[in-house]
Amino acid sequence: MKLTLLGGGGFRVPLVHAALLADTENPHRITHLTLHDLDPTRLTAITRVLADQATQHPEHTRLTVTSTTDLDEALRGADFVFSAIRVGGLEGRANDERVALAEGVLGQETVGAGGIAYGLRTVPVATDLARRIARLAPDAWVINFTNPAGLVTEAMSHHLGDRVLGICDSPVGLGRRIARTLGADPATAWIDYVGLNHLGWVRGLHVDGRDELPRLLADPALLGSFEEGRLFGPDWLRSLGAIPNEYLHYYYFNRETVRAYQEVEKTRGAFLLDQQADFYARAARPDIPALDLWDRTRAEREATYMAENRETAGAGERAAEDLSGGYENVALALMRAIARDERATLILNVRNGTTLAALDADAVIEVPCLVDANGAHPVAVDPLPGHATALVCAVKAVEREVLSAAASGSRTTAVKAFALHPLVDSVDVARRLVEGYTAVHPGLAYLR
Repeated sequence: MKLTLLGGGGFRVPLVHAALLADTENPHRITHLTLHDLDPTRLTAITRVLADQATQHPEHTRLTVTSTTDLDEALRGADFVFSAIRVGGLEGRANDERVALAEGVLGQETVGAGGIAYGLRTVPVATDLARRIARLAPDAWVINFTNPAGLVTEAMSHHLGDRVLGICDSPVGLGRRIARTLGADPATAWIDYVGLNHLGWVRGLHVDGRDELPRLLADPALLGSFEEGRLFGPDWLRSLGAIPNEYLHYYYFNRETVRAYQEVEKTRGAFLLDQQADFYARAARPDIPALDLWDRTRAEREATYMAENRETAGAGERAAEDLSGGYENVALALMRAIARDERATLILNVRNGTTLAALDADAVIEVPCLVDANGAHPVAVDPLPGHATALVCAVKAVEREVLSAAASGSRTTAVKAFALHPLVDSVDVARRLVEGYTAVHPGLAYLR
């Protein structure tokens, strides 16, 4: 089988490659990996890392890796397409943060003003990709990791239907941490998780039919022993009666987080921009061991993830066991379940259908799904409490305005998207955000 990876020069591609190399017992495994990227320098650097990585696996000859800057060539014959593109690059991310913070609002890449700006320049590109995949690889399954993942998956679903599925490693990591804290096996625990991408809550963790989450919520010491407990505080988690996705820290502690981001020497995007520029420049040099350089760069990247939020909460450094990847294993499990018609349960971004009554059928949500050869089938879930339903509906309404603005090119609709977001507190601020973003992003020139 052939897997095409869009954004093939991306920094986390070696994680996918390593997972494919380790998948030796699967008779339906990927045998051909095609990397596509618009930047040949990035492709060269990452293929060097993959070449070094392959030498560490005795079965590496079973996986052929090719790279190309020709999109049509990359898509033809693909059984699976993994989309992990970044429109505007890390410079775009840094600008998203800078423009928002200048207005006193959050510029994070998937949450608030930054997420809207990223969505506005990504949706037109993702939509074009979806049309091209439908034409050149109509039988392919598309796995979207491009952020904002829920929004982009919904945009692509208008052309690919249920053959596009969004993945994220945040719910997986959250469920794993809760299970470990409770002494349960993450592989066998059932995680009752529901919401949108980067906007969800764990409401139960079932082991042998018994919900163990109440035991966790009743024990302040246990609650304070893992990352989300330290990030949100045991008292707030007990008030919610659930464990939020870490990204909800931007909502629940927005003022503190914005202040922390304004005070740092470099925002996350600016830090990654400098770090990645150094990595790619050095990784392309034949005299530097590419895999070793990548390992060291990744360790620094993971250790500094959401550092401002943890500092605001006094949560300390990330646990060593949380410094590894996760999304590549979700992608591999998803591909295996579809290719082998082997049922698996995964938390995915899929079309709602009738799962959440508060949203329409086409709205992409993030929930546990049963996966087989026919795709992903969302599992019925209990309704969210009122406060969570209100937030989910508000953010989904914003996503719909982003989709409308991207389709129409309407600047007025783009302003509406910003103004309606819960973390943007003024229509005048929304107008200035659109002015600021269109001034620095050539990819937003279509807004008129």
